[in-house]
Amino acid sequence: MEVCRPLKTDDKLKHRPLNPYRFFRGMICLVVFLSTAFMLLAYLGPGAVLLRYLSIHYSRKATSFFFGLWLSMWPFLFEKVNGTKVVFSGDDVPRKERILIIVNHRTEVDWMYLWDLAMRKGCLGYIKYILKSSLMKLPVLGWGFHVLEFISVDRKWETDETILHQMLSTFKNPRDPLWLALFPEGTDFTEEKCEKSKKFAAEVGLPVLTNVLLPKTRGFCLCLETLRGSFDAVYDLTIAYKRQCPFFLDNVFGVDPSEVHIHIQRIPINNIPTSNAEAAAWLTNRFKVKDELLSDFKSQGQFPDQKPEEQLSTLQSLLNFTVIIALTTIFTYLTISYKLCMVYVSLACLYLAYITHCKIFPMPLEILPFVKGKKDE
Repeated sequence: MEVCRPLKTDDKLKHRPLNPYRFFRGMICLVVFLSTAFMLLAYLGPGAVLLRYLSIHYSRKATSFFFGLWLSMWPFLFEKVNGTKVVFSGDDVPRKERILIIVNHRTEVDWMYLWDLAMRKGCLGYIKYILKSSLMKLPVLGWGFHVLEFISVDRKWETDETILHQMLSTFKNPRDPLWLALFPEGTDFTEEKCEKSKKFAAEVGLPVLTNVLLPKTRGFCLCLETLRGSFDAVYDLTIAYKRQCPFFLDNVFGVDPSEVHIHIQRIPINNIPTSNAEAAAWLTNRFKVKDELLSDFKSQGQFPDQKPEEQLSTLQSLLNFTVIIALTTIFTYLTISYKLCMVYVSLACLYLAYITHCKIFPMPLEILPFVKGKKDE
């Protein structure tokens, strides 16, 4: 998962030109997204984290509700403001399953389009990403990633294995909805990386892929090993874009993409091999299928089995947006008007920066043994 590269300057390749209107609108969107994120995190983030001392389950419900409202502004921007068409194909997706998602990594914004699917299935606030640790250093956004329990890794298995296992173990409660998103390629696709991947695959006797990179299998196997008992299925998502792959600022300014195509294949968890060696081979084979799907997409312009997906409700999106703006306005007024609130915001920022840097996730206080002991007396 990567962010964020500069906007390309060659407007001839863009679906829409970057005119003054789109530039001005994009700058307003950036200010709105960053200011609302900051205020929500400052006022609600510490409470959501501290609630974990009492109940991780209810902390996640609160986090999902409030920050899910904020996340819902991104699909609204993509589909309603920018006019990007999101086309789904493949298998039907039931609502509110606990799932592991494996996705190809075409560009730095692939992960953001998973929100369009999660929002339609009522799981927007429960989607978790496994991402590189450098993204946690982003101002404000890194705090949000931490509050939302995104799992950061250094892409060094010697250190990542322990961190992954510890974090994954906290997601075992079947009462908590979970969409765990994994990009097995480990980085976004480029022709240079593809050549290296093909060379390595040829040397070790693995499939030579041209549209995806050879997947890294150990993280996938650990996810299955730790959470197999609580997963309902694995969703194999293949993402492709019309014309060219967009970057983050392309989305912000609304110049690309024209269409995002997401092909979904749902595999029940019981159909996936239990041994690590067989699961690794299964994952490699899935990426061979992805490679073929993307080759067909290049020639046909679409994935097979396109399905009509419910449209985002404009009214609901505007309602969510209104709630976020109202909360941000109230929090801003309190911060400007009252010194005590200003002090609170300052302390909240220090607290969020500290727990993000130190990767602190509070666990519930062990009060039940104490209560039980009192009863035994």
